[in-house]
Amino acid sequence: MTDDCTRWLDAEEQRAWRSFLRAASAIDEALDRQLQRDAGMPHAYYQVLAMLSEAPDRTLRMSQLAEQTTSSASRLSHAVARLEEKGWVRRDKHPTDRRGSLAVLTDDGWEALRAAAPGHVAAVRQLLFDRLAPGQVAELRAITDRLTEQR
Repeated sequence: MTDDCTRWLDAEEQRAWRSFLRAASAIDEALDRQLQRDAGMPHAYYQVLAMLSEAPDRTLRMSQLAEQTTSSASRLSHAVARLEEKGWVRRDKHPTDRRGSLAVLTDDGWEALRAAAPGHVAAVRQLLFDRLAPGQVAELRAITDRLTEQR
């Protein structure tokens, strides 16, 4: 496993990388457990509902929704199908693009999100923000913005 062109991680980078992976995984798993327990939905479904709730007319193109939830088109389509079964989302045809599809948050979906939000926000606060000093919140935002910049 030796390649002279490979820029291997040094010991500090390796520790930081593994710590980042553990933290991201632990937070995501804890949020998923909390939402499953308290609201009967996985974290991924909550994210779909939240993104739709913030969109004009609570509506987004499926491609936009996939981008905003960092989900593949097929994974998002599966999630939206499950949310449709619950009556929380509906799919409409795009009015001007025959190939386009819109996801729309229904009134029932809005109510499900409103019921789930307080517990979710409390869990996010407990798992992340309550553990950081105020200056660290700004640092975290700067770091994550940098990591998600388009190249």
